[in-house]
Amino acid sequence: MLNYIWLGLILASTVLCAVQLGLDPHSDVVKQVGEAAFVACKTAVMDIALPLTGIMALWLGIMRLAEKSGMVEILAHALRPIMRRLFPDVPQDHPAMGSMIMNIAANMLGLGNSATALGLRAMKDLESLNRRPGTATNAMCTFLAINTSSVQLIPATTVTYLAAAGSKDPTAIIGPAFLATTCAATAAIIAVKFFERLPGYRLPPLPPEEGAIAVAEQSSTEARPAIPPLPKWGWLVLTAFFGIFAWLGWVLVSRSTDHKPVVAVLKAISLLAIPFMLSFFPLFAALKRIPVYEEFVEGAKEGFQVIIRIIPYLVAILVAIAMFKAAGGIQLIGQWLGPALTAIGFPVQLLPLVLIRPLSGSGASGVFNDLIRDPSMGGPDSLLSHMAGCIMGSTETTFYVLAVYFGSVSIRRTRHAVPAGLIADLTGVIASIVICRLVFA
Repeated sequence: MLNYIWLGLILASTVLCAVQLGLDPHSDVVKQVGEAAFVACKTAVMDIALPLTGIMALWLGIMRLAEKSGMVEILAHALRPIMRRLFPDVPQDHPAMGSMIMNIAANMLGLGNSATALGLRAMKDLESLNRRPGTATNAMCTFLAINTSSVQLIPATTVTYLAAAGSKDPTAIIGPAFLATTCAATAAIIAVKFFERLPGYRLPPLPPEEGAIAVAEQSSTEARPAIPPLPKWGWLVLTAFFGIFAWLGWVLVSRSTDHKPVVAVLKAISLLAIPFMLSFFPLFAALKRIPVYEEFVEGAKEGFQVIIRIIPYLVAILVAIAMFKAAGGIQLIGQWLGPALTAIGFPVQLLPLVLIRPLSGSGASGVFNDLIRDPSMGGPDSLLSHMAGCIMGSTETTFYVLAVYFGSVSIRRTRHAVPAGLIADLTGVIASIVICRLVFA
């Protein structure tokens, strides 16, 4: 489906340019579209891919330590009942289980590019089980549906924008946004499980001999070196380690200016999440007598290779989106849908944000920032601003996520991942509006 969407954006941009030139021969729309395409190329490589390279190297190194120390297996075992239902095609002891758990946890904590790096690692692990190269598996589609539903405990970026705009209570959207994103995640899982059974999206059967090989490979476990047990004194070290972070958390909560204890605790968890993971996994591996520096470097080497693979996909999707925006496609869709949305009670002022959110994270942030600072919209504490904040916190840049994640493992046939992701976005938007009307109206 991404093939048709990408081609549609490119062709629509060209048609819109032709129409605008026909109406106004002096229009510079063609120049704007061309410039937007080249700016998008630079953004894809210089602003996204290169900064992500270091982050990828860091987290792939940490993931290797987590695997070598057995921590990934411990996490996968703890959440086995849930993961077995969501991913029945993935063996329970496969590294993909731990990678997906790490990614989902990072997303919930709002760790941004760190979650992306862990997600790319999870896609690589899922690809190792794929018997149909180039075609997304059911597990991949389910994993991306969960990612595009964007479950977060704290939409940190949105709260930051509201605070910068002068909101008296920027954290007021945390509860409604969490409820909205929970609705989106539920809808995404239901949709992806429903679509995978439809004839148009169902995976073609493997030849008998290949199916037998796949079953044999999935049911057998590779011979892994024995993981040394944790020494008794190691438990004392870990206890002291957890005590230090508990004290840090208490300090952050006690010094917080938030009047809501739950919000203060969640913010402290988000702030401490990255320092905790960056220190816990090396410490745990070291206690297991694993050469942490050597293993970290071996894992980090994969980061650059992954980024090289996703650059073409990033350039392709960002160029198409930039051209469509510069040609006025977003504004035109808003004009067409405005009357119908007004009739059903949808705030038309939020339409630009809703349309651009699945396409561009930076574009959506710009639209959101303009909306909450516009006096005609009521300011950052208005009902519209709260709705917009919940939409930002409960939706995701679906096409960017799909392009990057699938591109990292060279998936061309995305099957039902796109419709499931868009259903998650639509559910998040509707839930945000309904919940904000109930809470803030």
